Amino acid sequence: MRNPASGDIAAPPIAFAGSPLDRADNVRSDPEALAGMMGWRTKVLLLDGLLPQFDDNGALEWGSLADVGEETELVFLGLLDGSPRFAPVPQRSDSGPANPRSWQVMQLLAPADLAIYGGARSLVDWHARHRFCANCGAPTKLAKGGWQRSCPSCGAEHFPRTDPVTIMLVEHEGALLLGRQPRFPPRMFSALAGFVEPGETIEEAVEREVFEEAGIEVEDVRYVASQPWPFPSQLMIGCRSVARSRELTIDETELDDARWFTRDELIEARDAGEHGTPDLIFPRPFAIAHHLLNWWLEK
Repeated sequence: MRNPASGDIAAPPIAFAGSPLDRADNVRSDPEALAGMMGWRTKVLLLDGLLPQFDDNGALEWGSLADVGEETELVFLGLLDGSPRFAPVPQRSDSGPANPRSWQVMQLLAPADLAIYGGARSLVDWHARHRFCANCGAPTKLAKGGWQRSCPSCGAEHFPRTDPVTIMLVEHEGALLLGRQPRFPPRMFSALAGFVEPGETIEEAVEREVFEEAGIEVEDVRYVASQPWPFPSQLMIGCRSVARSRELTIDETELDDARWFTRDELIEARDAGEHGTPDLIFPRPFAIAHHLLNWWLEK
């Protein structure tokens, strides 16, 4: 993660970022160029639904056109190591949050492979959920190498979406406010988060979400870092903010609990590893909340 103030880059890198693919945007709009890529050099990302398959070295497994059916829709991911890379659109989508199998994938794949997989997962999942036109209901067709779906019936054009989500540190006099959602494991707390709504700036979304979830008014909202999150397709926009007070009014429909943690408590939980302390399990390394907390602890 890049520290905006210092330009330093912390390790490990943020999960799902840093894809080595050349997206080759100029190729997407050229049907002849795309058709010319369909040959023996073509590599297709092998998926089991939306989960990746692994080769003998534990890396993403790439097959050939012969490994997918002729009727399978293929999305052009880009170029890598001199070969065009594609991913197949599955029959079913999965728009839910990350599950235990997803977390296992994050632990097994190297950062570059994880970034490739994350982008491919978001894209093919979108296609699986948009086979019919939202305007007229007619079947749509893949276009521009998979970076668009077009409706032959009404002419509407549909594009892959990414939903912006703010995830924010809320600090007050040396402490951070963290919350826990009902689906979290016991003792796990994380940064508050919420979707950016239409007509909002990022700063306004941070202020609204913190007030709605915890009853806290914040100011001095600053951007820190971002993370693509493919469950199903979000952009996590990491920010920091300063609370005007510590008096909490928790929205129990959103959070099970919210608490202020001191710097020492956070460091102790981080250093304790995956099992944490009796009061806190630090956010997992693959979540941007982990990087945001480390950024705050080290600044």
